[in-house]
Amino acid sequence: MNHKNVLAVDFGASSGRVMLGNFDGNRISIQELHRFPNDPVILNGTMYWDFLRLFFEVKQGLIKAKKYGKIDSIGVDTWGVDFGLIDKEGNLLENPVHYRDARTVGMLEKSFSKMDKDRFYQITGSQFMEINTVFQLMALMEKRPGLLERASRLLMMPDLFNYYLCGAQVSEYSIASTTQMLDARTKMWSKEVLESLGIPERILGSIVPCGTRLGLMKNGICQELGIEPGEVIAVAGHDTQSALAAVPARDKDFIFISCGTWSLFGTELDEPVINGLSKKLNITNEGGCQGKISFLKNIIGLWLIQESRRQWIREGKEYGFGHLEQMAADAEPFKALIDPDAPEFVPAGNIPERIRRFCRESGQRVPGNEAELVRCIDESLAFKYRMTLDEIKMCTGREYPAIHMVGGGTQSRLLCQMTANACHCPVIAGPVEATVLGNAALQLLAAGELRNLDQVRNVVEASAKVSIYEPEDTNQWDQVYGQYKKMFAADGGSYLWDGNT
Repeated sequence: MNHKNVLAVDFGASSGRVMLGNFDGNRISIQELHRFPNDPVILNGTMYWDFLRLFFEVKQGLIKAKKYGKIDSIGVDTWGVDFGLIDKEGNLLENPVHYRDARTVGMLEKSFSKMDKDRFYQITGSQFMEINTVFQLMALMEKRPGLLERASRLLMMPDLFNYYLCGAQVSEYSIASTTQMLDARTKMWSKEVLESLGIPERILGSIVPCGTRLGLMKNGICQELGIEPGEVIAVAGHDTQSALAAVPARDKDFIFISCGTWSLFGTELDEPVINGLSKKLNITNEGGCQGKISFLKNIIGLWLIQESRRQWIREGKEYGFGHLEQMAADAEPFKALIDPDAPEFVPAGNIPERIRRFCRESGQRVPGNEAELVRCIDESLAFKYRMTLDEIKMCTGREYPAIHMVGGGTQSRLLCQMTANACHCPVIAGPVEATVLGNAALQLLAAGELRNLDQVRNVVEASAKVSIYEPEDTNQWDQVYGQYKKMFAADGGSYLWDGNT
């Protein structure tokens, strides 16, 4: 067969890449063509994504791909919840606002005065997070209603890139499910949620399944860049779902962690789990490939280390991530623990100082140097993973023999080993480039080169390396986990340490 060339455009919270995927019929080889920063811009007190610059960078990737011959297709994945608004002429009304912007503060509680919280969850099956699209829109309705009046269409970030690449104004299913406006059962926009919260349904486009072929790239772009028109594919627009498609699992029941700036911890199901227990534990039902449901929890992940490193750089300490991991490996274990999802850790800023304050106020010993702070973060993430694993097992009634960990976080051997220790089961780590491999493979699925999700995962398994971490020192980890649960359990922890670490 002829080789297929596809471009996977992957936007993370701090950088973006244009990656070339070449499929020889058995394996996908990937190559980075273009990498660029994705830094938010604060202007007049609002935090924005620089969409125009990001689209320019996509074009640079297309130019660099020319020397590899014809590109058969292109797919875009991004983070969840954020969106752009376009007017009736198709113009972007303003740069998309960053989910870490402060505009949504208080909107979660305000929503419950308009719609019963239980009913809200029963319809959407979504984890309540103030960053979600629905609360961003509530903030716009309250503070800038004129902007929504001018908007003809809301497009989630991957859909926005797809629109400017080929002209299709649609909402891909996986990214739409991050909005908390989707009915988890019907997989359509919920009229009840929209009407209750006063959000105009007219701005929402039709929902299309992952793997939808949207059309060829616009002639104007092809002429500008001197390229042949490739096909634009709506892959799993939410990067978590592209990564999940690339989990090399052979069992139907498996647990995964897509570990990057955020850690998405969950399992793949045929139907949503929406009940009193899942609501109490605040677990989400997110749309995936081929109609699957990802039953998962959003956990603040490597953001804590990334943002700490930025603070240390501001202080003149140029640590690399590998150096920080080596330092943490030699630090004293279990000196202090945090809840990674505590609200004080969400905004950008001086995370190390916030961690110290958190530990001080919860009666723990306070981490002193950088090594102790990174160890505190890694151990706390590992325990958060264990807690989430226990919660998902309670909700599904299933057992999971191993954890599949994919994404950039698998480069931290320390975190992988700690996760195995805390969770009492092996961690199968890899591929690192799960999102890109999933994006590329889903384009091949849309083009008919692959038949189904099982074949996608078989191809990924043949294309990437994995490492296995067996649990160690489990008695000690179990003992400390008992204390961690008392402090931070979703059903009412104390946030106070009741003994010495």
